[in-house]
Amino acid sequence: MDLSELNNLELSNIGSWPFPAKVIIWVLLFVAALGAAWHFDWQNQYTELEKVKQLEDEKLKEFEVKQKKAANLDELKKQLAMMEEMFDDMISRLPTKIEVESFVRDISQTGAASALEFQLVKPEDEKVKEEYVELPISLKLVGDFHEFGMFVSGIAALPRIVTLQDFSISRGKDGGKLSMSVKAKTFRYRDKGE
Repeated sequence: MDLSELNNLELSNIGSWPFPAKVIIWVLLFVAALGAAWHFDWQNQYTELEKVKQLEDEKLKEFEVKQKKAANLDELKKQLAMMEEMFDDMISRLPTKIEVESFVRDISQTGAASALEFQLVKPEDEKVKEEYVELPISLKLVGDFHEFGMFVSGIAALPRIVTLQDFSISRGKDGGKLSMSVKAKTFRYRDKGE
């Protein structure tokens, strides 16, 4: 078949066309059918397949995380129980409203045991926070450096949680003793009714 024969081919008489022309038409129809299938159906399916693969990867990662947690569940339960125990211990170390007077007495006794002279012990108003209440006490003490160290050590040894903040140490007027201003804070857990 040469090119001049292509001009003589008629669409109404396809059956009489030469075999190579028929093959070319079949190949073109097949390619057109594949293109139409891709454009109208397969392309959407491919996009959906990619989305499902991505979702599968996310679910696999989520499964792995949950599987690791499940494998460590006993250990996590032990840690939770230990943390609850520590929390209960911390809560038990916080004073109640009734124990504020004993807290002031404990600070005074610790200062006296450290041979410090108290110039000021002033309990301040409670400061209510979200989960707890602060109980600040302003202190002014006179003594030497080692006595202050013994006092701070004694405060740290108290059975209640106490923080010392806003330190200010200055030389006394006579030049011998030091004067320390400090704010001692303890905390109590807020009652549910507060």
